[in-house]
Amino acid sequence: MFKKKLIAIGVLLCLISNNFVVFAAETKYPDYGYEFLGEDKWEGFNRKIFNFNLGLNKYAIRPIHILWSSIMPEYGMDRIQGITNNIEYPIRLVSSLIQRDFQTSKNETIRFFTNTVLGLGGMYDPAKHLFKIEQSSENMEQALAGCKMKTGRYFVFPVLSFTCFRGLLGKVLDTALNPGSYIATPVLAAVKAGLTVNKTSYMQPLIKMVESTYADPYEIAKKIYGIDSYIKCANLDRIAIGDLLFVPVDEEKEELTESKPSVIEVKKTTSNPPVDKKEDFVKIEVSSEIVLPELLFGGANLDEVLKNHSAENFKLGADMFLPGYNPQTPVVDSMRTALFDLPGVDESVWNELSVWNRSFSKRIRTSSINIFEGSDDYKYRYILQKDRKNSPLAIIYPSIGEGVMSSHSVLLAKLFYDEGYSVVIQGSHFQWEFVKSMEKGYAPGLPARDAESLRLVTSKIIDNLHDKYGCEFGEKVFIGTSFGALASLFLADKEYKNNTLGNTRYIAICPPVELLYAMTQIDKNTQEWNKSPDDLKQRVALTAAKVMKLYESRDSLESTGEINSLPFTDEEAKLITGFIMHQKLSDLVFTMENASKSTKSDIYHTLNNMNYQDYAEKYLLSDSDGDIDTLAYEVSLHSISNFLENSDNYKIYHSLTDYLTNDKQLKRLKQYSQDKVVLLDNGAHLGFLYRQEFIDDLKDTISLKSKFIAGK
Repeated sequence: MFKKKLIAIGVLLCLISNNFVVFAAETKYPDYGYEFLGEDKWEGFNRKIFNFNLGLNKYAIRPIHILWSSIMPEYGMDRIQGITNNIEYPIRLVSSLIQRDFQTSKNETIRFFTNTVLGLGGMYDPAKHLFKIEQSSENMEQALAGCKMKTGRYFVFPVLSFTCFRGLLGKVLDTALNPGSYIATPVLAAVKAGLTVNKTSYMQPLIKMVESTYADPYEIAKKIYGIDSYIKCANLDRIAIGDLLFVPVDEEKEELTESKPSVIEVKKTTSNPPVDKKEDFVKIEVSSEIVLPELLFGGANLDEVLKNHSAENFKLGADMFLPGYNPQTPVVDSMRTALFDLPGVDESVWNELSVWNRSFSKRIRTSSINIFEGSDDYKYRYILQKDRKNSPLAIIYPSIGEGVMSSHSVLLAKLFYDEGYSVVIQGSHFQWEFVKSMEKGYAPGLPARDAESLRLVTSKIIDNLHDKYGCEFGEKVFIGTSFGALASLFLADKEYKNNTLGNTRYIAICPPVELLYAMTQIDKNTQEWNKSPDDLKQRVALTAAKVMKLYESRDSLESTGEINSLPFTDEEAKLITGFIMHQKLSDLVFTMENASKSTKSDIYHTLNNMNYQDYAEKYLLSDSDGDIDTLAYEVSLHSISNFLENSDNYKIYHSLTDYLTNDKQLKRLKQYSQDKVVLLDNGAHLGFLYRQEFIDDLKDTISLKSKFIAGK
């Protein structure tokens, strides 16, 4: 699972890499695709061929790959892939020689003879294990780039998909240098066909992810091709993993960690008026520094603390500690969500395409229901216990923009399933597929309205499972992360006022306390590219190359034990997370504006001009009853403080270093929820999910014998 999450980040990172400066002077966000591939003059034609390729893959190529993966176990596929790589040695040799890269030529020659003799023709890789020589990714396009040949016009070719003139010429030369191209006898030709099918099957998970995750697969696939080509031609893929794991100390960051306490305001009363009066507040000094004698632990009553401690000495502290966390920056720490993993989720002797793969993730079924007549059916995923009629049910609401295939949702599903729950995985309501299932004109982002939609969708899913399997589902636990956590709490408030779903409990992990504030913080990250636009292309490609290198080196990294740092600067982390968040917004608005996937349009000029604050003003403020201040209150947890103060059927996990909140907001949340909120000393936004301390606490919380579930 770790490898999938890292490659997912890499793919999304690649998005950073293809549309750049063509509109840089006119829009808030760069057109990265133009920077890496030039102007897409044949976009209309390219989109049609791309859609043809997707259909060809779905109905002809993928079934062949599924059949092959079901005949050959993954171990056998990997051995065959090793033979294929070994046969292609002349391509890498000639490419490196043309570039006068004699060290790579030497290494590839050593690898070829070592793996041919000791590795049984390349089935195994003793050169890597004995001599620590990694295979390069050299090809003839890189040789042409080294000879200063320009990329040429970008186009989509049938079957071959994305390419450019230089790339097409490189493929021709690769074919000429590949000994397998000269196989002529029927038996050897069949062997060649098997090698080709085996090699291309490794691309299917990526293709499926692109076509099912993004509202506009064409744009994403183009970006992936552009960044990958640039990284290889610039030799950025040769970063040493040892260099990656060294993260230089940021002196400015060290100074920031010693910042003085800030003065914030915390309410004395537990009332919840829309507008707070000045006299209702007291001034308190807040610091993220941990001072053991003065911690505000879960279960402590804020009023009692204020009564027994002077305002000057009071400090907000952690309820859960993560020893040895080694914090970097809040944004870098938040990226550690990629480390969240559980044993057995994807483990199988068969490739994930195989019909025999029975890993946990492959046992999760997909179904769909119709919410509104005339709208698309809504997809959801589920896995049921053997005692499906009487088992409790967990419903997962993922982070903003995540679909039903979210890897975090699968991991959370595994935790619940192991504890005896049946599980339903829904996609985020702030996601393009959810919008397509709603009535025309639906704009997500108002949590109270979103909660009503989620309640309707969840009710229909439960009814659907009841009709199929006779499930009753007495106890229901809703768990959400980030934006999904905010939605789950607003749903809890709805159920608190008018119960329709029966016996329910709620777990919220890192919900934004004030949504508009969180949107502002996201927008700050998405603007990181503008700090140094002149070298954006190189910075983006280098950052993406780091992600890819981490993916390639996952096995050696995992064997060394727990990873407690990531090889990114704060600027790179903001570049990554900022782009990912803007991509999710772009997918959503692309769908809301009913943009075409098959023809060229100026929708991306609009999308490159929109951030989350713009979205709120255009789509949410018009649906609100008041001005921006009223909207800010309506979309915050302050608006449901009555539920937070008086109900005991929920639990919140949050971090003191979450960059989507601030100390003042966390203090208010602690005031509302008291022992029902658990504050972690590190982890930023969801960057603690992989830590065993959190996983163990979550397991205790959802245990069918726990007080939380039993309601005692």
